[in-house]
Amino acid sequence: MSLRILQSGPLTTLQDFGRFGYLHQGISVGGPLDEQAFLWANRLLNNHFNAAQLEITLGGFRAEFTAATAWVVTGAELPMSLNGQPVPAQQVQLAAAGDVLTVAPGGVGLRAYLAVAGGFIATPVYGSVATVVRDGLGGLQQQGQAVQSGDQIAYPTVPGYRTLLGRRPGRSVAPQLPTAATGARDKPVILEVIASGQYAQFEPAQQQLFTDQLYQVTPAQDRMGVRLAAAEPLQWSQAQIISEPLPVGAVQIPPNGQPIVMLKDRQTLGGYPKLATLTWRAQNTLAQLPAASEIQFRWVSATAAARHLQQVYQFFQVQR
Repeated sequence: MSLRILQSGPLTTLQDFGRFGYLHQGISVGGPLDEQAFLWANRLLNNHFNAAQLEITLGGFRAEFTAATAWVVTGAELPMSLNGQPVPAQQVQLAAAGDVLTVAPGGVGLRAYLAVAGGFIATPVYGSVATVVRDGLGGLQQQGQAVQSGDQIAYPTVPGYRTLLGRRPGRSVAPQLPTAATGARDKPVILEVIASGQYAQFEPAQQQLFTDQLYQVTPAQDRMGVRLAAAEPLQWSQAQIISEPLPVGAVQIPPNGQPIVMLKDRQTLGGYPKLATLTWRAQNTLAQLPAASEIQFRWVSATAAARHLQQVYQFFQVQR
């Protein structure tokens, strides 16, 4: 039983929750850029939180189910149809053998997550199937390749999958966890950050400027990071720093003063000063924002950010 890829789109990758424990070897974590959407998809299908899914960027995707299963697409609200008939995202559907799913371009958000009951099956590398193209690791062929047209990705038979039909996230269950890429509709989008890295070494005026002004998401973005542009570049007046560990969500300030936000496929070390780190919620939101989106940063405490993430992981039964 497999999903036959008829059209892969601009970038579709196989992702589980990520590859942990290898940063000291220069190996990135990988995993879904929008963890919230990924975790909801697995929860709706009663999958393990780590079950592999397809991260579909910008649509243009078409695939055939070769055997009956339950499936769901979460994350970006891209136009979607099964055998040419529109179907809603964020809601579990059933597929019969031969059914063709189309995820078209357009809509709200950048990245959609296709999950099937039981999860997609592939051979793990360093304990994970997460695709990191830059590292040449993971994916269907274990060498970091994105999904290609003609690929077939196996999935299991899951008894009772029909009982999952129609399940969708409910705010009554998790009021702090919205399910759609709603941030993409707001202008400006507020991204919460915690002070980190070299924050204390930036001049107070630069710390203030960081949250006072608006930034625009530029087209220079991928799974490694997102470059932002502001009217007034941020200034770093200290000596160059020595390369040091680079967390997901870190906001680096390069010599041109225009911030770079690091995402899941980032390098593990970086030599630019860091002013802040995006919270988990902000990382998910940024992963869905197209170029030209306007954002503004807002400080929150590390304690509040950690408490929220703990609640999220408890809700989704994430164990790391």
